[in-house]
Amino acid sequence: MSSEYGKNIKISIFGESHGKAIGVSIDGIPAGEEIDMDTLLSFMARRAPGRSKLATKRCESDTPVFLSGLTNGITNGFPICAIIENSNAHSSDYAGFEITPRPSHADYVASLRYNGFADMRGSGHFSGRLTASLCIAGGIAKQILAKQNIFVGAHISSICNVKDSSFPLYPTSELFNEIASKEIAVIDDEKGEKMRAVIEQAASECDSVGGTVECAVVGFPASIGSPMFDGIENRLALALFGIPAVKGLEFGSGFSASETKGSQNNDAFEVQNGKVVTKTNNNGGIIGGISNGMPITLRVAFKPTPSIAKKQETVNLETLENTTISIGGRHDPCIVLRAVAVVEAVVASVMLDLLQER
Repeated sequence: MSSEYGKNIKISIFGESHGKAIGVSIDGIPAGEEIDMDTLLSFMARRAPGRSKLATKRCESDTPVFLSGLTNGITNGFPICAIIENSNAHSSDYAGFEITPRPSHADYVASLRYNGFADMRGSGHFSGRLTASLCIAGGIAKQILAKQNIFVGAHISSICNVKDSSFPLYPTSELFNEIASKEIAVIDDEKGEKMRAVIEQAASECDSVGGTVECAVVGFPASIGSPMFDGIENRLALALFGIPAVKGLEFGSGFSASETKGSQNNDAFEVQNGKVVTKTNNNGGIIGGISNGMPITLRVAFKPTPSIAKKQETVNLETLENTTISIGGRHDPCIVLRAVAVVEAVVASVMLDLLQER
């Protein structure tokens, strides 16, 4: 299935943005794992809409209803299935876009791929709304990983041309929790306020901005992963590119490594407290697709929200004539703010999947 990922733990996403509900099926979670529902809901609230003046005004409770897989809050070994009912959809905001497709949206390609039958209200199955389902799976994965002292955290690395500080060589779960408590999930609050100004300026101009999210995994053991096409980078890339609006991904020093020499980019080994570590982490904790015990670090790039109120050029698919549209409705001027939790969710679910191979 195209909307499924995972090898040992299979995660399948279903539903449409304006359908009755969205949901997730998770197959392979071991039995006997206690899931704290308050912790899960708190995590999902970080992604949920309607909770910030900088985000879309679509207000959904995003409370999952578990249909199977949990008994008294404990995994029972069977597939976990959960849904989130859609209660605040304004489908009329999307009338006409099946004829005049929105630039940089999936309207046009979906009409070709599915012969005009795709439900594209609110972008349908292509919508960022479905990332709420990813957060159910990722929120569960984060709890299971934490019991093994493996922690996943992320922050906004940049919004437009405003850059936050980078994670230190050894991020901590305390730092992750501190960042997660903020409205703008940054390390440097001064940079966060500058990001706020950039987002508000774009919104006042009926426009949008993009940015990047940096994510780290600490406590993940060495020796997990495989060459050539089943490495940690491969598995993460497959899942992370499933997040709507993701257009780029790099690990460790990423593309900047191409501008350095080997003597600068190589991670020298040393022994600390009887353990082999590296002095730097330019490879992002992964060599040859296999974890080396250092924190796993990556950055994900998000394009600006394509739904903007500015007039844009498009075509009329019935008359094959050029025309223009303005997109109304409720949209994020910057989706990066709510994408931080989604990146954490996807990374956590992949790392738990990989951990099953140990």
